[in-house]
Amino acid sequence: MQKTFTLTALWTALGLLGGLAYREITKSADFTGTTQLAVVHTHLLTLGTIVGLVLLVLERSFGLSRFRRTFTAGLVTWNLGLAVSTAMMFVHGLAQVNGTEVSAAIPGIAGLGHMLLTAGFVLFFVALGRSLQSDAGTAAGATIPAASTPANTAH
Repeated sequence: MQKTFTLTALWTALGLLGGLAYREITKSADFTGTTQLAVVHTHLLTLGTIVGLVLLVLERSFGLSRFRRTFTAGLVTWNLGLAVSTAMMFVHGLAQVNGTEVSAAIPGIAGLGHMLLTAGFVLFFVALGRSLQSDAGTAAGATIPAASTPANTAH
């Protein structure tokens, strides 16, 4: 759970920096057109921060990490996909601001990043489905043990 939290915090920081970079790069270049830089920060904040927070809630509620191999594979795949996709968006956006032609490889690599994101989501759903199936066999009213964290205490 700590890894997921750390990655979520990292994506949040990168998302905020992506918004700042978009503003400053386009401002310094007097660029007023459309650029992929405009969507880098929204992708990072939505897919990095919001999805990461949802994963933390699902982990806490359903103990997804009980299915360690599937959950870890999903986490790695999802993070790689997000990194590849947004890096290519950033490169493509910089080229657009500079008026440079981009190779077809750039959007192609971004597409591969999106495929990794899709695979990561599939793995998360598999882990969630397994968790729900294993919990269906428990007695009514039984609670799921907290996932590798101490019980909440009053501060």
